[in-house]
Amino acid sequence: MIRILHLITDLEVGGAEVMLTKLVNGMDQSRYANCVISLTDRGQLGDAIESGGIPVYCLGMRRRRLNLSSFLKLVRFLKTVKPTFVQSWLYHADFVNVLASPFSGSPPVIWNIRCSDMNMRKYAFQTQLVLRALAWLSRIPLAILVNSEAGKDVHAFLGYKARRWEVISNGFDLERYCPNLLLRQKMRSELHLSDDLIVIGMIARVDPMKDYGTFFLAARQILTLRSNVCFVCAGKDTVSLAALMEDSGLKGKVHLLGFEKEVEKLIPGLDIFCLSSAFGEGFPNVLGEAMSCEVPCVSTDVGDARLVLGETGLVVPPRDPGSLAKALIQLIDLGQEGRKTLGRSAREKIRSKYALPNIIEKYEQFYQSLL
Repeated sequence: MIRILHLITDLEVGGAEVMLTKLVNGMDQSRYANCVISLTDRGQLGDAIESGGIPVYCLGMRRRRLNLSSFLKLVRFLKTVKPTFVQSWLYHADFVNVLASPFSGSPPVIWNIRCSDMNMRKYAFQTQLVLRALAWLSRIPLAILVNSEAGKDVHAFLGYKARRWEVISNGFDLERYCPNLLLRQKMRSELHLSDDLIVIGMIARVDPMKDYGTFFLAARQILTLRSNVCFVCAGKDTVSLAALMEDSGLKGKVHLLGFEKEVEKLIPGLDIFCLSSAFGEGFPNVLGEAMSCEVPCVSTDVGDARLVLGETGLVVPPRDPGSLAKALIQLIDLGQEGRKTLGRSAREKIRSKYALPNIIEKYEQFYQSLL
């Protein structure tokens, strides 16, 4: 039995956390014993992980604050469990992982990087220091796993010297994420949107990386040229965007939904999906989710977005509202049948390259190879 302990900063809904949840619940439990430790608390995904029979433990640290009692609790846990591997997800968990290893019997360490070119000036100075330290410590892990070629290239440039790099893309549940006429009608009915209205959606937390400012500027340009359009924004803290929305002249044209736990019930109601990120993305989970639902996408050229979308969507430069608006108008003018054709191609690409069972199998083969 291979025992894998997954160490992650928190269990709030985000790309890394969602992929972790899908992975541990989908692996062969007769061969792999997974458990998850959150440095902070259970967040929004603790219950979803435990529902699959995977134990979840929380250290109760304050965000980005390493304290001695929580650290010693982790060390004691590692000594007791004696995992085959300790795989950490995201920078702060990677840092804690290498700190704890020598005090807990030195279990093999694996890092899992989920981003690419992060603009660290947008984040706390402490996070910048952690990233610099990780580059210096990067020879310690048995392997560094990344979910995008862009993430690998960027971190190698930053000074990461991995003993082994492994690229495994995100995976998607095509039964959970799929086109659904009933969900489309339900979503539009709840928001009082007519069926002939073209709905452009963006699902992302409020964060400098996601660049809602560019999205709103593009939306305003679109509305000067096309009238039968509205916009839906969902994600943590999106309700806080009301002032920015009004300043952009979009009052009454943008629906701010806040955090949505089951986005698979929201995406089928969209006609076009947009990702306006300015930097930092590795393999954007939400693009794969939209593609699985046969919703054509426009994305900025971040991380592996261009590779993921291929010919099934449009890619524009980051921080360029004009180019983003032009691409979205191109899909609007493509018409309903044209968008359906593009959407079907997108879903087929996910099926052939990023279906969840295939990605889980790649993780299992990766762990086996490390033995």
